[in-house]
Formats: sequence, structure tokens, C-alpha cells
Amino acid sequence: MSYADLRELQSALNTASDIAFSLDAAPAPHEADQLVDALRRALSAANALGASTAATGCSEHPRGAVDPLYGDKDDPLPPGWGRCLLCNDRRRRASAQRRGWR
Repeated sequence: MSYADLRELQSALNTASDIAFSLDAAPAPHEADQLVDALRRALSAANALGASTAATGCSEHPRGAVDPLYGDKDDPLPPGWGRCLLCNDRRRRASAQRRGWR
């Protein structure tokens, strides 16, 4: 889920809410069409939020960046390291500090 997807969903829901609360007991056809369009936009945005799968497989950063060294045969990652760049970077820093590097 990206911030843009979330903002699109919020915008579409706000628009649909504004239209719905401004309707009379017998809305005009164009008002009903506007509401349907706003709700379709909201549904599409909601579907986009759940559509992306976890690229990293990391429970802490499921949509984080994938480490570019993951799967590199020339410079493999240590055993047990996953695809998550954020977690691997934290491991690299901790390893460097244990060796006395800054």
C-alpha cells in the first residue's frame, strides 16, 4: 500500500459522502450517477490497496525495498538473511559495529 493509494481512497470516500449527504429524497439521475462514479472510484482504490503482495516477505517491512544483493551469485547474502533491504542493512550495521567499524 502506498500513500498515494490511501489518499485516493480517502478522497473518493469523502466525495461519495459529500454527494450522499447532499441528496434529496428523490435524487436527480445525474446526482445518482455522480454517487455511483464516486463509489466505483472508492472501490477501485480499495482494491488497489490489497492487490500488491509482500515483496520482501518480511513481517516487519512487508512492502519495503528488496535488497539488491538478494539472489546475487557473485556476492551472496549470509545464510538466514532475507530479501528485506531494511533488515539486511540493520544486520550489516550491527555486524560492522561488532567488528569495530563505524
